[in-house]
Amino acid sequence: MEKNYLLKGIVASPGIAIGKVFLVDRDHLELSHYNLTTDEEIDFEIERFKKAVEESRAQLLSAKKDVSKKKFKEAQYIIDTHILLLQDKVLMDNIIKTIKQEKVDAALALKNSVEGLRKHLSEINDEYMRERTSDIDYIEKRLLRNLTGRKSDIITKSKETIIIVANDLSPADTVNLNVNEVLGFLIDCGGKTSHTAIIARALKMPAVVGLKDITRRVKTGDTIIVDGIHGVVIIHPSSEKLLQYNQQKIQYDELEMELFKYRDLPAETEDGFRIKLLANIEIIEELSSVVDYGAEGIGLYRTEFLYLNRKELPSEDEQFELYKKVAEKVFPNPVTIRTLDIGGDKFMSQLDLAEEINPVMGLRAIRFCLKEVSIFKTQLRAILRASSYGTVKIMFPMISGIEEVRQIKKILNEVKQELKGEKKAFDQDIQIGIMVEVPSAGTIADLLAREVDFFSIGTNDLIQYSLAIDRVNEQVSYLYEPLHPAVLRLLRNIINSAHDCGITVSMCGEMAGEPLYMPILLGLGIDELSMNVMALLRVKRVLRSLTYKDSQNFIDEVFKLSTAQEIETVLKKEINKKFPVEF
Repeated sequence: MEKNYLLKGIVASPGIAIGKVFLVDRDHLELSHYNLTTDEEIDFEIERFKKAVEESRAQLLSAKKDVSKKKFKEAQYIIDTHILLLQDKVLMDNIIKTIKQEKVDAALALKNSVEGLRKHLSEINDEYMRERTSDIDYIEKRLLRNLTGRKSDIITKSKETIIIVANDLSPADTVNLNVNEVLGFLIDCGGKTSHTAIIARALKMPAVVGLKDITRRVKTGDTIIVDGIHGVVIIHPSSEKLLQYNQQKIQYDELEMELFKYRDLPAETEDGFRIKLLANIEIIEELSSVVDYGAEGIGLYRTEFLYLNRKELPSEDEQFELYKKVAEKVFPNPVTIRTLDIGGDKFMSQLDLAEEINPVMGLRAIRFCLKEVSIFKTQLRAILRASSYGTVKIMFPMISGIEEVRQIKKILNEVKQELKGEKKAFDQDIQIGIMVEVPSAGTIADLLAREVDFFSIGTNDLIQYSLAIDRVNEQVSYLYEPLHPAVLRLLRNIINSAHDCGITVSMCGEMAGEPLYMPILLGLGIDELSMNVMALLRVKRVLRSLTYKDSQNFIDEVFKLSTAQEIETVLKKEINKKFPVEF
C-alpha cells in the first residue's frame, strides 16, 4: 500500500497516536445451517443454545470481575448491559420458539430472531439509540462463538505499545489488556456514542470509529497515525508525515495539560460574568467523566434508552433507582432529567398506535406522553421520588404551545397528590422546564416563560426545523447553518423573553459545545451551556478569555450582517484576537 494512505472516520475520542497496528481478527464465522427433523434433535439444539447462553453469561461475569479490580466503572456498566440482554426472557424465549417452530439450528434461530430487533433500532432517529445495535451484534457474536466452540475473549497481552484495530470491541474483549500498552483505537463500526467510543474517552485515548473497512486495509505491525482531532487515519505514513504529526502530538498534549488546569476554575469572563457549564449524558457510564471534567451538573439527561431493547415497559422502581443514582452522584450539583423523547413506533412493547409516514414530526416526545398518560405518569413518579435524593429538575421535550404545558402541569400535580397520599418523599418545589426546539415555541417564548421555571434551547432540532432541512441528509446538510441570521434572531427572542420573566436559559444542542460560538452566546446573555463532557474545558478556556461587555458590543455588530458566511468571518476574526492558532 502507498505511503500516506488516508481514511476518514468519526472522532470518538480526541488526541493523536502514532504506533504499530495490533489487528483484532474475529475470524469471521462461516456457519452451515441445517434443518431439524425429530423431537430429539430439537431438544438437543435447545439445550445447546441454553448452554451457550450460560457460557456467555459466565464469561461476562468473569470479565466484569476483572474490570472491577481495575476500577473501570464504564466497562462494568457496559458489561452489565450485555448480561441483561442474555437474561432478556422475551429475546431468549423467542429464539427457543424459533428453533421449535421453524425446526432450524440454534445459530440460524439466533440470527433470525435478532435481525428484526437490529432493524428496529437502526431506524431510530437518535444516534445513541442507533448505536445500541452494537449491543445486539455483540451478544449475537458471543453466542455464536460459544455455539461453535470458538474462543470469545480475543485480545491478549501485548509486549509493546500498540494501536488496536478492530471491527468492534466490547470491554469484555479487552479485559486482559494492560492499558499502559494501548495508544489508541481504530474501529470499523460505530459512532460517537458506541461502547468503544465511551471506553476510549474514559481511558483518555484517541479513537476514530466508523472507518468501515480499516480491518481489511492493515495488518499487525503496520505503522499508523490516529488523528483523533479531525477523524483521520494515515496508514504507512511518510517520514515527513511522521515528523509533522509528532510535532502536532507534542502541541496537543501540552494543550491538554493546560486545559486540565481549568477544571476547577469557574466559567467566568474577565469582567466577572458567570456562565454555568454542564454535561449532556445518555447512559450512567458517562457519570465519572462528568466529575472528571469539572461539569457543574447535568443539563440534559436523556432517558430514551430505558424504553428500548425490550418488550416490557420499564417499571417505576427500575427508573427510580437509576434516576436516584444519577442525582446522588452529582449532588449538590443539579441533574435535569428530560422525559421520554421518542415516538411509540420505536417501542418494542405492543402499543396500539397507527403507523406514521413521518414519525420524527408526528406522535413523539411530549405528544406521545400526553396520549399515553399512564407511561408518562410512571416516569414522572420515578423522577419525583428521585428528587428527594438530590437536586433534580424535569424538562419536557418538543413543546409547541401553551396548552401542552398546562396539560403537563395538570398531570404532574395529579402525580404529586398521589405520592403525597402514599407518603412518598419528593421535592415539593421541583423545577420544571421545557426544551425550546420547535420554531413555534421560540416565537411565543414570552408566553411560555410565564408557565415554567427554565428554558433549555435544543439547537439541533431548532435549527433544522427553522431552516427546513434535514441535517443528516447529505444533499442539503450544507444548509444547516447555526449562524444563520434567522436562527440568531430566534435565539435572541428566546433568551430575552426568558429573562424578562425572570427565568434562566440553558442551551443543550451541539452549538453549546462549540468554542467558536462563545462570543455570540455570551453576547446573547445565555445563562447555562450543557454539552458533551469532552468540550467542557475548551469552552471554559475560551469563555475565561472573553469579556461580557465586548461580547455585547460584538453581538450588536453581528445583527447588522445579512448572511451566515459574513457572520462566521467576523466571528473568527474576533476570536482570533485571543486564539490566533486554533481558530
